Amino acid sequence: MLYAAKSAACLVLASLAVRDIRSRRLPTRAVLLVACLYGIDAAVAGVSIASLADHLGAAAIGFALFALLFRCGWMGGGDVKLAAAVFLWAGPAYAWPVFFIVSSGGLVLGLTALIIGLFRRHATHSAPASTQPASPCSVPYGVPLAFGGIAAVWLPVLNSL
Repeated sequence: MLYAAKSAACLVLASLAVRDIRSRRLPTRAVLLVACLYGIDAAVAGVSIASLADHLGAAAIGFALFALLFRCGWMGGGDVKLAAAVFLWAGPAYAWPVFFIVSSGGLVLGLTALIIGLFRRHATHSAPASTQPASPCSVPYGVPLAFGGIAAVWLPVLNSL
């Protein structure tokens, strides 16, 4: 029973990653479910109020950092909400490792999207104008956030072994 909330959170995070790849949208209800599952996990584990406050602080810092990226137009609003939920799970003890996972994954994903975009543009230069794609390439940052979230869920368990 102790791992039920963790497992459910990972399933929701994986579904969010798939959803972000397919539609570039992260439903607020699913993101909220990830955060609520932390509350359930914390209650089952008997987390202290002080520890809960630390985790809420990490979530607030994650939200603020990713909100700045949203303000610059580099990230969507769903990504900001998901980042807060991910850092709620991470707390201060695992915030840096999770941030590294999310940042590294975002870098790899961004570079991959850039390279694919360059190849597509090169391939369409010889095509007639009517067949050239009009929309710019977007990056599904929910994918590295989901991987970081899964790490945030299980790193404390792995560390306690």
